[in-house]
Amino acid sequence: MAVLPRRPKGPPLNALRAFEAAARLGSFVAAAEELSVTPGAISQHIKTIEAWADVTLFRRNAQGVELTAPGRHLASDFTQAFDQLAAATQNLRNLSPSVEIHIAALPSVAQLWLPARLGRIRNTWPDMKFSVTAMETPPRLSRDLFDLSVFIAEPDGAADQIVIAEDVIFPVCAPELAESFNFESTPLLHDQTWHDDWRRWSEETGTLISDPNKGPKYSLYGLAVEEAKSGAGALMAHGCLIEPALKAGHLVRVSAQACETGRSLVINLPHPSRRRAELDEIVELLQEG
Repeated sequence: MAVLPRRPKGPPLNALRAFEAAARLGSFVAAAEELSVTPGAISQHIKTIEAWADVTLFRRNAQGVELTAPGRHLASDFTQAFDQLAAATQNLRNLSPSVEIHIAALPSVAQLWLPARLGRIRNTWPDMKFSVTAMETPPRLSRDLFDLSVFIAEPDGAADQIVIAEDVIFPVCAPELAESFNFESTPLLHDQTWHDDWRRWSEETGTLISDPNKGPKYSLYGLAVEEAKSGAGALMAHGCLIEPALKAGHLVRVSAQACETGRSLVINLPHPSRRRAELDEIVELLQEG
């Protein structure tokens, strides 16, 4: 009779994933956000690993958490291991004969910049499928199963990053509001993500606005754009997103002055070893105006 010895078990994979995220991000809260769980769940996962290994990996204090020496020693090994697992998973997905391109994008980019370009790409590849996930923070393409991401962010000069356009801001409003527009009586519309746009533009162009924070605020830039089109007030336009509305005459500029934010509209790509063969041509089509 064959002997089937009971093999020793390691800690759960989810617990190891929680440790890696918390170690890399230096925070249980940030790790919880990345993994879509609660900070309490991250804490419990870490305790499970510490109990299994009989070693303390994090010091808890009033200011947060801090890796111990053993935790620091292990962190890079786990990050490398999960990156390799993600690469293998992506390569497995890429074996499928049916092509579906997964795109992560800033909500405003997903609403205002992507749709027309994806429509043109579908004309080239009518059988290709696309899924778009709107998110505020760019994903880690070494880890998350996205084929590319499109965000307005500070360029980092990475080889896998393509700069599409500089982020330039200037005030706009609906044509019917332009004739009577002035910075004091016209409501100023604000996006909560770029809440500092009006103050930045005012200071950099030397345009006096007594209260650049006045006016309604919107959780989505796309909502603020629609409100501006309807005549609710003036909006600080991000040129790369508002260009179609300007060309169509739905919005008009109320000042010739503009300023750069230091950010750009950028496409980020995973390592070449993880890309589908079609991706290079898709990116070329995305870059077209």
